[in-house]
Amino acid sequence: MSDATAKPFGRLLTAMVTPMAEDGSVDFDAAASLAVHLVAHGHDGLVLNGTTGEAPTTHAEEKAELIRTVVDAVGGRAFVVAGAGSNDTQHAVRMAEQAAQAGAHGLLVVTPYYSRPSQEGIFRHTVAVADATDLPVMLYDVPGRTVVRYSPETLGRLAAHPRIVAVKDATGDVGRISRQRHAMGPDFIQLSGEDMTALACMAAGADGCISVTANVAPELCAELMEFALKGDFAHALRLQDRLTPLHAAIFVQPGVCGTKYALNLLGRARNEVRLPLVPVDAPTEAIIRRAMVHAGVLNA
Repeated sequence: MSDATAKPFGRLLTAMVTPMAEDGSVDFDAAASLAVHLVAHGHDGLVLNGTTGEAPTTHAEEKAELIRTVVDAVGGRAFVVAGAGSNDTQHAVRMAEQAAQAGAHGLLVVTPYYSRPSQEGIFRHTVAVADATDLPVMLYDVPGRTVVRYSPETLGRLAAHPRIVAVKDATGDVGRISRQRHAMGPDFIQLSGEDMTALACMAAGADGCISVTANVAPELCAELMEFALKGDFAHALRLQDRLTPLHAAIFVQPGVCGTKYALNLLGRARNEVRLPLVPVDAPTEAIIRRAMVHAGVLNA
């Protein structure tokens, strides 16, 4: 791995979309091209087979092939993280094993959704997945999708595991960054998982960001992260002001639909999603185009 990823997982990671062909199959060539583009524009990590990658509707063979494709394309220059999330612990274990066999450098493990387990259940589930491979593990705390969340006490217990070394915090609760430093210690890696609050998380002590907007505006997001991590928050805020409408626009319609529409405008991925997701409607398209123009990533 490069020096940029000397700290596990890197500083700026893209939650990468899974490009699809017109017939709905995964477009592996487009995935490799997008991965190369993102890494060439300042991103030292990529997250595959997560929410933004449409993991709920891609299949095991597709997930493995996507990992192999991206690792082949950028594996020496970026840290490739694979989602291993399920509310079925044994299924999550198999996903972790498959990701390791396909060449992933790390795992992203979300709290078990829908089942609403206790904190003890969350703890045992996560340890089972972490014990399945030798890969470093990033926890994924996103209660807006899973309902359940890691308590500070559970995070503290998990941080004692030798391979559980990071958390993607998509709670939107900036105060948790400071509270979690006390629960897990200053060496545990905290990455913001929400673009709109990423800058505030950096100010609170987060180590980096996993960005969805970075699919569309990789250079701006990389520049923002560079200044935020140097403590130049005035400069970072000016960049955030350019990006804020785009952060909002691509999520006017929930899911990855807005991001894929924006990437289609840029010629980097087709505007294809799998049901139950559907492409954005015309009014949302207009909102996204305006936000892209405001950010400077699309000509008026």
